[in-house]
Amino acid sequence: VSSARGAMSAEQIQQAKQLFADVFGGQATVVVSAPGRVNLIGEHTDYNEGFVMPFCIDRYTVIAARPTGTAVCRVSSADGGVRGAIASFPGDPSLQPAPAGDWTNYMRGVVAGYLPKLPPGGCGFDAVVLSTVPLGGGLSSSAALEVATATLIETIYGLRVDPTEKALICQRCEHTFCGTPCGIMDQFISACGREGYALLIDCRPPFATEHVPLDDSKIALVVSNSNVKHSLSGSEYPERVQQCKDACAAMQAAGHTEVRFLRDATLAMLESVSRSHALPEDVVRRARHSITEDHRTLQAKEALQAGDYEQVGKLMYASHASLRDDYNVSTPELDALVDIARAVPGVYGARMTGGGFGGCTVTLVHAAAVPALLDAIDEQYPRATGGQRASCFVTRPSAGAMLLQQGAGALPAASAPLTSRLGMVVAVAAAALVAVVAVARARR
Repeated sequence: VSSARGAMSAEQIQQAKQLFADVFGGQATVVVSAPGRVNLIGEHTDYNEGFVMPFCIDRYTVIAARPTGTAVCRVSSADGGVRGAIASFPGDPSLQPAPAGDWTNYMRGVVAGYLPKLPPGGCGFDAVVLSTVPLGGGLSSSAALEVATATLIETIYGLRVDPTEKALICQRCEHTFCGTPCGIMDQFISACGREGYALLIDCRPPFATEHVPLDDSKIALVVSNSNVKHSLSGSEYPERVQQCKDACAAMQAAGHTEVRFLRDATLAMLESVSRSHALPEDVVRRARHSITEDHRTLQAKEALQAGDYEQVGKLMYASHASLRDDYNVSTPELDALVDIARAVPGVYGARMTGGGFGGCTVTLVHAAAVPALLDAIDEQYPRATGGQRASCFVTRPSAGAMLLQQGAGALPAASAPLTSRLGMVVAVAAAALVAVVAVARARR
């Protein structure tokens, strides 16, 4: 758990503690948080044991809770279902997933993953969830809830769990309780993120990482939510995972036995089997994206370290084109946001971020050009999408999961310090940037 406190909202913490008092009629004794994330580059590569480079955003899932000494978990959310409604589930080996789509599965699976580490008697707590991570926007609201739940359990029971193991427990929750065969990226960055840095993750065990500075005050990161979620059958994500496996199997059958995952493959290998084994064209395109995306991600890391934002931007645009044309997970709305950004002077690069089929784009832009970018999106996006409006916010890399308050500090009337001096500088700088944007737009 990170000891640094980023731009966490004192108001959000207070609201969570008050919600706990309203729902459970008592006082919370533990408050924890975990952030959403944006992936700067490296999309749909984590389950191919490739490379990704996400960062934490300053949007958080906060849990206010109190241990009960029982083996029953009672939870309530300000965002899932009826506000104030309480859902309960056992905190013992009898725990099973709720029906598909039930938001508590993201907590149930984490509790199940920690049960072997807990003393006899199981896991029991009352908890409320309050999140500012946009739901369904591809910013990993689910991973934020999982990692916040893991942080809560570790705090209540005094556990010291390696961050990698913590991320793997949360990933297993996604696989077994939520039915999503995701990679490790979302849970890993939410657990391990550092303020002011993106995190290059090698998604092959043992999951080597490298913190990459992303705190230059001359640049800004803008997240634009398309506010469109296309209807899916539920098979799109698993289908692409399987297509990547099919490409690996074909290369292995052709004698490339070293190709266990697409991370091991080259474009020459893929081209040879696409001819000799008559691979379906969509399988070839999926594999081509993953192979080339790994190269782009490693090149982007080097460019960031050199301060070469023009090169980072070129790689972001290339990533988006590959996701659109080879992986087929973009949408007309996401494409419109990227095209609008591309035409704004001062924008280095933009791409869709997240699993796709809707959600958000991330744009790397000179800080002085942020007002022009937001104005362009306001004016042009509705025209390109038949009246749809995008939601945008400026963000900076923030800290990962945190224990915010415990004991007396978690009482509703308490006002424990929430921001370190470094965090305060970042918070003030971010607030100043937002203020400048607002003033500039108001004058237009």
